[in-house]
Amino acid sequence: METEMEACVSKTVAVIGCIFLTLLYVAILYAPTLILRLPPPSSRTNFLIRRFICAAISSILSLFFSSFILPIRSGEALDIFSVYGIRADHIWQAVGFPLLLTSLMYAGSLVLKCVLLVNSWKTDFDNSELLSLDCIRSLPKTFLSHLSSIASNVGVWRNFVVAPLTEELVFRACMIPLLLCGGFKIYTVIFLCPVFFSLAHLNHLLEIYSSQNCSLLIAFRIVALQLGYTVVFGWYASFLFVRTGHLVAPLVAHVFCNFMGLPVIVARRRGLVTIAFVAGIVAFKWLLFPITKPDLYNYRTENCKCWNGYCLWN
Repeated sequence: METEMEACVSKTVAVIGCIFLTLLYVAILYAPTLILRLPPPSSRTNFLIRRFICAAISSILSLFFSSFILPIRSGEALDIFSVYGIRADHIWQAVGFPLLLTSLMYAGSLVLKCVLLVNSWKTDFDNSELLSLDCIRSLPKTFLSHLSSIASNVGVWRNFVVAPLTEELVFRACMIPLLLCGGFKIYTVIFLCPVFFSLAHLNHLLEIYSSQNCSLLIAFRIVALQLGYTVVFGWYASFLFVRTGHLVAPLVAHVFCNFMGLPVIVARRRGLVTIAFVAGIVAFKWLLFPITKPDLYNYRTENCKCWNGYCLWN
């Protein structure tokens, strides 16, 4: 049963605050070239590193800005962090359950990856002799080399660390408490918050249009597909944040979705993939509310002091 919170700020202030956070996030990303007039980065690596710094600055400023609007009465750091869903209690539940729930949407993709991996192993085994002792000994070294290559890839840091962390901080941790504090109903917040999230991706239209030398119509179609995906994911991430009260819940879902990409629904001559996808969706719908029940993520369910109201929504 949903319990509405008493409005602490006006709805107008809450919406204007969210719009400002969206503009701030995007503006700081382009500040080095448009405002500071710095020369363009010499490489893609330098470009991404500059973006990392800008995203970190915008996230920190967003946390400070929202803290001034929210009437947080307690000066204790733990209470302030809990407003943003930054908590240490029930951390394993906040990581494991949302990750399991999200993986169900990718059941078809996971089955396809397993089938392709097994086929690859069979091909390698048929075309080569049994593994030699030297090959077995080299496995740890090969693994560490592969791990080092991944850790030094700025694209990996962008997709799986910086982008998920900064976006969830700004568009979930900061905006959702603002909207709930403005008196919006919980389901309204879940559907409204991703609108701001999608607006922040409109800058991709000009980037794709200028960098890929394609027509404006093609760039618009690409961005429209991205926006549709971000809105749907935003609904899900906002739902996880409100239900669990943990920032890490939508964060792990964000990282997992970035890793998997769009879910695979059908695969050529592999009906098992479609069956797995349908079964995963059914299981996802069946577990969506039970596995995100607030009691699983919180010690108390009454007199909750958090502005997102996760303790009050049962």
